[in-house]
Amino acid sequence: LDERWDEGCTNAWKLWEEIVPMGYRGSYGRVSAYLRKKRTSPRPVTAQPPAPRVVTRWILSRPETLTEIEHVRLKTVLANCPELDALTGQVRSFAQMLTERQGERLPQWLDAVRKDDLPSLHTLATGIDRDRDAVIAGLTLPWNSGVVEGHVNRIKMLKRQMFGRAGFALLRKRVLLAH
Repeated sequence: LDERWDEGCTNAWKLWEEIVPMGYRGSYGRVSAYLRKKRTSPRPVTAQPPAPRVVTRWILSRPETLTEIEHVRLKTVLANCPELDALTGQVRSFAQMLTERQGERLPQWLDAVRKDDLPSLHTLATGIDRDRDAVIAGLTLPWNSGVVEGHVNRIKMLKRQMFGRAGFALLRKRVLLAH
């Protein structure tokens, strides 16, 4: 009965019909009671897999900032999913290129991404190829347009706050007088 239960057969009548020809002389009620007991007994607790958001955080974090437990759990997840393991390697390689301003490594990284069977990264590689020189400059040069982008973002926020009710004159005043 235990063997058939583990195989997924949980119907007491069917199991009773199977064991009677094997020589079982007990009643159906005893088989049913035995299986009822199995159904209501506490099941062994198994560890739940980590949430996708948690795994994403582990992958995007610097490896040295992860705790020992996080390292072990990430290693377990990556061992069970080769695609995620390949993705992790590519993401961390790109992050290193980004933080250490190694834009000259971009062509090799793009070639490595194209060799892997990771469609989401293929889309990213295609987008980067559209303006490869600008991306290499952004990954190499110390200058950036962050301040300008911040001002553009602030202006768009002011414009959204007005819900299109005011004209250019009011928008101009709010932009110039805002701090």
